[in-house]
Amino acid sequence: MNQDIYESASGQPSIEVFGITIMEPMVTFTDLWITAVCVYALVKLTRLNKKGKVHQYMRWYFGIMALATFLGGILGHAFQYAVGLPWKLPGWLISMLAVMAIERATIIHAAPVINNRFARFLEVANVIELVTFAVITFITVDFFYIKVHSAYGLGLVVLPLHFLVYWRTRNEGSRIIFLSVIFTTLAAFFYTSEISLHIWFNHLDLAHTVMAIGLFFFYQGAKKLEVLEPDDVKDRQGSFIQVIKAALRFS
Repeated sequence: MNQDIYESASGQPSIEVFGITIMEPMVTFTDLWITAVCVYALVKLTRLNKKGKVHQYMRWYFGIMALATFLGGILGHAFQYAVGLPWKLPGWLISMLAVMAIERATIIHAAPVINNRFARFLEVANVIELVTFAVITFITVDFFYIKVHSAYGLGLVVLPLHFLVYWRTRNEGSRIIFLSVIFTTLAAFFYTSEISLHIWFNHLDLAHTVMAIGLFFFYQGAKKLEVLEPDDVKDRQGSFIQVIKAALRFS
């Protein structure tokens, strides 16, 4: 069998298992590692059965992300040689729905500490940006727009809103989630810098590993998200630096 046909863009060699060629085997494995973390989180959160839309959307987030990374690993990496580049789209587009779900959960959770009009604006923007980037990604088949969508959703919605909730209420779930978003930016760093430890553990494997760990932290935060009551919101909870120190347990 001519292995050159199955040379991957990442440079990771293909392998054969029972006569079946698998492209980027470690990249596939680390993608499925993310899937396993998401399934674990979904099962655990379902068993907790916390009520409310916030927890419903968080369960959807893990469930949708599990499906997206499974398809990404199988169609986007392992058998890309058989199905072609366009079959990366199912995993990519479904992952955008997952980001939408965690954005939605965050907006609803943060509603008691932000202006009602701003909350409604974010809910509408949540749909518009999803449709916009989904259409562009479908037309271009370019992962760049998936990265932009994730950066917007996590960096400009989830991170600041959960930070604000923590600042105003000291909600433990929000503390864990906003710190987890900061941690997962390492995935983008490894992906864009293409830093690799080895041909069998390249920049995609590093990025996927960071994502898997980050998703486990998201799960830990989701467990501790509680419905905010008016009495939970305080006008003064210290300066920005004091909040950061408190979040990092330095005070």
